[in-house]
Amino acid sequence: MKTDRREFLKGAAWMGAAAAVVGCSTTKGFGFGDGGSMATFADKPFKKLRVGIVGLGRGGAGVNGFNAIPGCEITAICDLNAVRIKRTLDATAKAGRPAPKVYTGGPEEWKKLCDDENVDLVYNATPWELHVPIALYAMNAGKHVATEVPSAFTVDECWELVETSERLKRHCMQLENCCYGEIEMLALNLCRLGKLGDLVHAEGAYIHDLRGYNYADWIDDKGGDGAYWEFWRLRHNAVHKGNQYTTHGLGPICWYMDVNRGDCFDYLVSLESNQFNFEAYAKAAFPKDNWKAKLKVEMGDMNTMLIKTKKGRSIMIQHDVSSPRPYSRINTITGTKGLLCDYPYRVAWEDKPGAGAHSFFADEKAEEIRKEFMHPLWKQSGDMAKKMGGHGGMDFLMVLRLAYCLQNGLPLDQNVYDLASWCCLCELSEKSVRNRSATMDIPDFTRGAWKTTAPLGDLSVDLGKMGLA
Repeated sequence: MKTDRREFLKGAAWMGAAAAVVGCSTTKGFGFGDGGSMATFADKPFKKLRVGIVGLGRGGAGVNGFNAIPGCEITAICDLNAVRIKRTLDATAKAGRPAPKVYTGGPEEWKKLCDDENVDLVYNATPWELHVPIALYAMNAGKHVATEVPSAFTVDECWELVETSERLKRHCMQLENCCYGEIEMLALNLCRLGKLGDLVHAEGAYIHDLRGYNYADWIDDKGGDGAYWEFWRLRHNAVHKGNQYTTHGLGPICWYMDVNRGDCFDYLVSLESNQFNFEAYAKAAFPKDNWKAKLKVEMGDMNTMLIKTKKGRSIMIQHDVSSPRPYSRINTITGTKGLLCDYPYRVAWEDKPGAGAHSFFADEKAEEIRKEFMHPLWKQSGDMAKKMGGHGGMDFLMVLRLAYCLQNGLPLDQNVYDLASWCCLCELSEKSVRNRSATMDIPDFTRGAWKTTAPLGDLSVDLGKMGLA
């Protein structure tokens, strides 16, 4: 696909209002959208869960998962790319499942999928600018929604999703797969068992060198793998500052700290380096008269965001997708007795107050702890998840839990308040950066319900009920 600078910038027009970073509201939401709180909402059980998947690139996790889970059927798929459609139809046939209805050929075919009476759940894995429109349309069409990360970018968008979910009593879940990683769930289990003591501080990140992906052209005959459709991620990075991809590092931390279920975000500050690596990469990789070499990118290389919670805990979240650094989500949780760190995995705690934890446990003991305190969901389904694949198995466990909760009439692990509180930080971090790291209040989308909502349970799955035992 050939794109010039004018066309690129024209394609970025949808981000102009957000780039101005004005007009957000932290005071909406009185009355729970006229439908009551969604904190513990559960719909009737779906003994047969009919799924429509929009976006078959990242949506491949849903295709693999739902094809493998009894009681689930992918009844509709939607994508503009013929190769991905064929690949999905082939995978579904190989799994011995009925062929889904295909929606393709135009940029708004997803509306037909959302209106399809044979769809209960819309699994939305499209480019970022479509996350909110599809989620809102699907809920208004009576469907539950699971949307890829980040599910929204502004405070107002988050409120609209919250209030629509409440008014229509439809789930609106964010597909944060990193919450289901093996070490993340090990950390969650250690926190639940009190092995780290009272939680004090956490650190997370999304550090991933995406320069090549951002500037790559779409390759139709290969299904577009390794590229972003019409440079959607580069378009976003070109006009925004702040942390625009908050949830991979933050989501698991919110589970550890019971955010929205016993604690709540209070305020943040955000500081950012200048932009160096994106522009340097483009100038080195492309001819000087190419629009990519001329493009100015607003997003700085490293953003560091600090969050304070209502209970006085601190959280650091970093974002860097342009530096030549090894991948890391940091994933550190610290308590009054010890800590767990990731990348690489390490753990330490004291057995009695004052004994100290001046060094990490030896590798052998750390491995013993990993096995002994492995989260019950991983003990139960981890081998299956690893065989299914998808980011080490976390994708499958996310889909498994989503299907299990809907099939059994249970609240979802991630509700619309989690989506909103994690995603509103995209806009608020940018406002802070553009105002010399000014403090930004974070809305309480639960309107105080965090004080009485119970923490997440054990997240186990009865595989026998799903025909997987």
